[in-house]
Amino acid sequence: MSMLLLKLAARDLLNLNSRRRMVPHLAARWKHFLSTDASLTERSAWAESLVHLAEDLVAADRGNVEMVVECAATLDEAERAGDPRLIDVVLVGHHPEENGLSVKLVELKRWSTVTRVERATAELVHVPGMGEKRHPALQLREYYDAFTGDRGPLHGLDFECDGFAYLHNATDASVLPLVGVDAPTGSYARVYTKDRRDRLRSDLRSSFAADGADSAAEILLRNMGLRNTPLLDAMVRSIGEDTVFTLRGRQKKVAEEILETAAQVLPDPRLPALLPDERRVVFLVTGGAGTGKSAIGLQLKAELEAEGRTVKYASGSRAFNGALQEHVGYGDVEFKKTFTYFSNFVTPPDPPLDVLICDEAHRLRDRSTNRFWKPEDRGTKPQVDELLDASRLTVFFLDEGQSVRPQEVGTAALVEDAAKRHGAVLRRTCLREQFRCGGSDAYIRWVRGALGVSGAKPEVWTPDGLMHVEVVDTPAELERIIRSEAGAGASARMVAGYCWPWTKPVGQEKRLEPDVRIGDWHRPWNADSESFCENKTVPPAKIWSVHENGLGQIGCVYTAQGLEWDWCGVIMGEDMVRRDDRWVFRRGKERVDKETGIKRVAVPGSFDPKVRPKSVDDDEFARLVRHAYHVLMTRASRATVLYSTDEETRTYLKELVGDVHIHGLRPTWENLPEQARQPHLPRPARGRRRRRKRQKKDTLPGETRLF
Repeated sequence: MSMLLLKLAARDLLNLNSRRRMVPHLAARWKHFLSTDASLTERSAWAESLVHLAEDLVAADRGNVEMVVECAATLDEAERAGDPRLIDVVLVGHHPEENGLSVKLVELKRWSTVTRVERATAELVHVPGMGEKRHPALQLREYYDAFTGDRGPLHGLDFECDGFAYLHNATDASVLPLVGVDAPTGSYARVYTKDRRDRLRSDLRSSFAADGADSAAEILLRNMGLRNTPLLDAMVRSIGEDTVFTLRGRQKKVAEEILETAAQVLPDPRLPALLPDERRVVFLVTGGAGTGKSAIGLQLKAELEAEGRTVKYASGSRAFNGALQEHVGYGDVEFKKTFTYFSNFVTPPDPPLDVLICDEAHRLRDRSTNRFWKPEDRGTKPQVDELLDASRLTVFFLDEGQSVRPQEVGTAALVEDAAKRHGAVLRRTCLREQFRCGGSDAYIRWVRGALGVSGAKPEVWTPDGLMHVEVVDTPAELERIIRSEAGAGASARMVAGYCWPWTKPVGQEKRLEPDVRIGDWHRPWNADSESFCENKTVPPAKIWSVHENGLGQIGCVYTAQGLEWDWCGVIMGEDMVRRDDRWVFRRGKERVDKETGIKRVAVPGSFDPKVRPKSVDDDEFARLVRHAYHVLMTRASRATVLYSTDEETRTYLKELVGDVHIHGLRPTWENLPEQARQPHLPRPARGRRRRRKRQKKDTLPGETRLF
């Protein structure tokens, strides 16, 4: 994934700056990517130079042109030796005459005057107070070659690209060495001063169409790895010859390292070893929500199966496995051959599997058990030990921030200790790049701060053009937005904190009780059932997230974890409310309706049967509730709509979100450009998925095709 600090239309950037939120946002993103604070000089340059350029675009009637600020010159810039090459601004739109993208690379300078250093050339100049500097065109030449090259964001696209330096404080006379006849030349070497502002505006009009810049930016973002195909859709597409999902950067390195290790410690399936290698290896891959853990796991599964290895893909999530089977179209027999659950290894396979891939390993339990199992069928050793016994090479994908039940014991320390007990070689790696939530690490950081996860401090949301968040005043308004987007073509769901009793389907027709009751707004939870309900019109829990009839029910953390939609409506109940600048966590109490026998809320709070009991101490209760909302608020790829049943909490959220309705930033299906509208693919028919023979295709360096 490529680095950028901000992507906004010029008019929206000016709006953001007028609210004094542009520079703080850029500074926060700078620190996230570069692990250092932005200097005062850098901040001042953003505040002055970006605004000048945006004002010129608006004055040229091109306020719709997208400004990508501090954009990496290549897709793998972070992996280069030395400082990353960051382009001050990349302007993106459609060319008014050609069909392709129109792109301008811009180097912004606040220089007022320069003098020549070398008599024979203008390539080196002296800037008062700064010393000797290269002509900006030389820097732009390097950026141009990288940006349009094999590893650049424009690779493979139809585009017109050039560049210019903008010295908005200078006159032609004061920077004559930069604009003289002996200055560097080329498609990237144009220089504008304040004397040439009218010429700049005229050139902007001739380079960019009056509309369509948002669709052009969407094409560029997708090429930069910031608009990935949803995981389940990628698997549907992988049935045929073409695949659109790619692993990039760190993801690719992790996958390659695991595959290389498998080749070293596992025997060739075609040439069984006379003396088998008994070494065992454990890979521990940690990373937050949306960093691509499942994508790597599924990539590994496909590659290892293609090599003839025995592989199982295990998870602790019924919702994830159910959605995978339903959406991708696996038949029951085919699915069970390679996909399974952590609890299915009480008796280890003989011989052991070559590889066991354990996704969502934070959901590991202390012991493998089930209330329906006979005592003799239950696990007698730690579940993590059963998984290590089951295979020669075990891969754990883990995010401790998504542990939401008391009995979920999966931690990095647990895996490390188990590997030591088994005498296994442990290799640990961490993923940091964000691919969910529109690739917006700023949104992930905002959610953590808003909820106080791991002590993070709240901060006001700054629209970054990648992710959208808003707060509504009623659940009816939230539902209207979600239904409207789903009806238009987006994927969308409503989820809530576990703050109401959950009634099992009633009667022969399996009627759902509207348990989630907020005033006169009543809706059912997703069906607590293994089969269809309400005369076979409502899907069971495990496929609620992907079935077309799942929109009318409310999901919870257990049916949403590991999944994503374009839009997600999140209802915060009264298990977590804001009081006097701190969060207060509550356990609910129920009552039984005398007429219906249905359980209702007596005291608002948590009704999660795994979390609410007093056996869970207050600190652990608060941690689990906080983590549950963190999971729910990071399920969307484009927009999150928030509502809290508590007025004070709504006020707090509104203060953090602020006014986000800037021009076309709200990513409704109607506002999205055509290139961004990606309806979820219909699932194939159930049964054996016939994979066509893969064609060998050229893949860009740094990318690995999924399947």
